[in-house]
Amino acid sequence: MTLAILASRALSGADAPAVRVETHLGPGLPAFTVVGLPDTEVRESRERVRAAILNSGFDFPNGRITVNLSPADLPKASARFDLPIALGVLLASGQVAVPGPGGAQAPAGLQDLVLAGELSLTGALVPMGAPLALALAVAREQPGAALVLPVGSASVAAWVPGLRVLAAATLAQVAAHLAGAASLAQAEPGAWPAAAMPPCLSDVRGQPMARRALEVAAAGAHSLLMVGPPGAGKSMLAQRLPGLLPPLSRAQALEAASLAGLASPGGAAAVLQGQPPFRAPHHGASAAALVGGGTRPRPGEVSLAHHGVLFLDELPEFDRRALESLREPLETGRVAIARARHTVQYPARFQLVAAMNPCPCGWRGHPARPCTCTPDQVARYVGKLSGPLLDRLDLAIELPAAAPDWLDSPPGESSEAVRARVARCRERQEGRQGGPNAGLQGADLDACCALDADARGLLQQAMQRLHGSARASLRALRVARTVADLDGQERVQVRHVAEALQYRCTLR
Repeated sequence: MTLAILASRALSGADAPAVRVETHLGPGLPAFTVVGLPDTEVRESRERVRAAILNSGFDFPNGRITVNLSPADLPKASARFDLPIALGVLLASGQVAVPGPGGAQAPAGLQDLVLAGELSLTGALVPMGAPLALALAVAREQPGAALVLPVGSASVAAWVPGLRVLAAATLAQVAAHLAGAASLAQAEPGAWPAAAMPPCLSDVRGQPMARRALEVAAAGAHSLLMVGPPGAGKSMLAQRLPGLLPPLSRAQALEAASLAGLASPGGAAAVLQGQPPFRAPHHGASAAALVGGGTRPRPGEVSLAHHGVLFLDELPEFDRRALESLREPLETGRVAIARARHTVQYPARFQLVAAMNPCPCGWRGHPARPCTCTPDQVARYVGKLSGPLLDRLDLAIELPAAAPDWLDSPPGESSEAVRARVARCRERQEGRQGGPNAGLQGADLDACCALDADARGLLQQAMQRLHGSARASLRALRVARTVADLDGQERVQVRHVAEALQYRCTLR
């Protein structure tokens, strides 16, 4: 065989598109060329592959070797193509022969095999990044295929249900498996990490309206803005929101862990606990840090909070461009990062919780501490948040300062009790429209949020007084639907609309 074709996977955003690794050995002066839009790491694979083949006991062929990574218009990065390139050289030179019927270019033993792995110079396979992204793509697009990965990566990929993952330690082991001389062991999934106990809502004393707003936000997956002086409990409340949310399903946990693995090699295990991720970036974060970007695009905080909570404390202190970049993912649940040669997409279906002071000094409206800010300073501070961004927040509440005797207040209701109500509410929404109320749009919104004349009149009158946009009206309607679900009512009534309108404080 002078031409070998193997299957592998590239990375493009959160997806792992299929790549055909075509290796041809022909006559001519010795040369080793890799084409198909390879990046630097892929071009460097020539030296790693040459040394790995020699140190694994094989001969490196003398001839003109051409490796084509197809499709040619898809950028290829990282060293994960080392293994299929090395095997392609061995197959094309006849040093490894695959038994069984099949054409010369696609032996039967290779048709359902996907290979990926970085080679060291000794021929050993090195653990690679983002194994979950590759495993999820293979399980979704190639049912029945087997995925060959280095030992250190195979145990992570084996978490994907229904996927056969084979673990290999060296190039020689994979070559023996293809030749039928030995079989690679099927990887066993690592231990599923135990869920950490989130902080309990009973730690929050007082603030009954804020606690209720947090429950409404959890029940409908709504975004929430809390405005209050220092020490009012804004951060404390936000940190307890993940404990009120339903646990992630296995598919959701794997998707979130896949994104975490794209950002850092060890990030996947921290997410695989069934607990929704909680991200709280510093207010110095740039737009690229929030939504993703870079020369080689990487997922940002909005994607790392996928299926979870993104908490932005001191909201006006963030860069204006960074905040405005949140508008698209808040509406679409996705982030598209365009580059000259390609565009990558990351999912970003997160729940935004933000907190801010009422003014730069923080004491505006405090009963005991005087505010030292001028009206112009307050206007500039609040003006850092644009109207379109505020329009995309479902709930906005004001928190009063903590009472002097707050220590004497009894503990609030526990997260467990609130979580049970939230779970029942989410089940009602899943059965009715297949998702939380925050995503209601179009015909589903009309069908699920039908109002009688009194409720519609109240909503229209309130929006006129608040100078609310059509988007603000729809968001208030979705919140009213969630309040009705918590109340166990099939129809949205006047009292539900009235409560929803209480959660739309005006900052200007």
